[in-house]
Amino acid sequence: MNRIRISAVKYANTYPFIFGLKHSGFSEKAIIETDHPAQCAAKLVSGAVDMGLIPVAALPMLPEYHIASNYCIGASGKVKTVMLLSNSPFDSIDTVYLDYRSLTSVNLTRVLARNFWKKEFAWKQTGELFDFTALKPNEAVTLIGDQCFQYEQHFTCRTDLALEWKRHTGLPFVFACWAANKKIDAATVGDFNSALKHGVENIPAVVAEMGQVGVIKGTELEHYLTRNIDFNLDEPKEQALKLFLSMLSLLQ
Repeated sequence: MNRIRISAVKYANTYPFIFGLKHSGFSEKAIIETDHPAQCAAKLVSGAVDMGLIPVAALPMLPEYHIASNYCIGASGKVKTVMLLSNSPFDSIDTVYLDYRSLTSVNLTRVLARNFWKKEFAWKQTGELFDFTALKPNEAVTLIGDQCFQYEQHFTCRTDLALEWKRHTGLPFVFACWAANKKIDAATVGDFNSALKHGVENIPAVVAEMGQVGVIKGTELEHYLTRNIDFNLDEPKEQALKLFLSMLSLLQ
């Protein structure tokens, strides 16, 4: 029997999923890799994996996709790991560097700028060697993941993008969802969701096992996973996802 191939995000917000897949035994039925979000999307688009926790902005890139879980990486307010960071006041920013590891977050910045901030920035791409702390006056960077905890002290001006979306739309936000590039049989999907549920419902155990391995540790990690990340892909998030994708389509 061929094992299903899965790509998961390597950041702290995915720890409960990784924990659940491991301790439920599902990992024995799958080949699980961890990547940054853009890599997850690229692997799913290319067919290198069957399922991935991919940035929702990558969904239109897939010829065929199926939402494979009722769990996601979402936020109902401040998320703390998707930030616009600068050492200049917001109104004076004219250039924004975009984190190369992200698709959804950089496009969320563009959607907010066009539809709500009414700002026209010069958009600059980054790469692996880009120094996020070496910004000039009037420049900002969209930064994602654990690096926000690592680098935020270098910046005097911080804008939480999930909170901005909530402020302007009244909706939560979905950053990444579990998607497959083909139909996955119902039994596998059921076992997969049961595994994710095991992790989401056992956050203290997740923190005990994984709370010393990354940038976000201990109590700070538990607060982040329980107060900032919302894992349930419920109806308000589905509504938010539909709105975001419709706004994103107008940027193309």
